[in-house]
Amino acid sequence: MGSDPMERVVKLASESAVVIFSVSSCCMCHAVKRLFCGMGVNPTVYELDQDLRGKDMERALMRLLGNPQAVPVVFIGGKLIGSMDRVMASHINGTLVPLLKEAGALWL
Repeated sequence: MGSDPMERVVKLASESAVVIFSVSSCCMCHAVKRLFCGMGVNPTVYELDQDLRGKDMERALMRLLGNPQAVPVVFIGGKLIGSMDRVMASHINGTLVPLLKEAGALWL
C-alpha cells in the first residue's frame, strides 16, 4: 500500500461495502459500530489507534472532512458518508438503508 495516508484511506475505504475508521476508546465510534451491527451490517473497522500509520490517516480524514474531530468516519460503497452526525441524519431521514442495499451491505 502507498505511503500517502490519503491514498491509503481511499484504498481501504473502497475494499468493503461499509468501512468505519475508528479509535477504540471513542464512544461515538462505538455507537456507530453498534448502529450498523444492530441493522445486520458487518462493517470493516479500522482502529486508527492500533495502526502504526493511524495518526497520519487520522490527519488525512480530518482534511477530508474539514473537521478537527476525525472519527468515526464512515464510507459506504467506497463513498464518504461522513461522521456520526451525517450517519444518524441519513438513518433518521431514511436514506441510510437504501445506501447500504446499493453497496451490497444489506439484503433485506
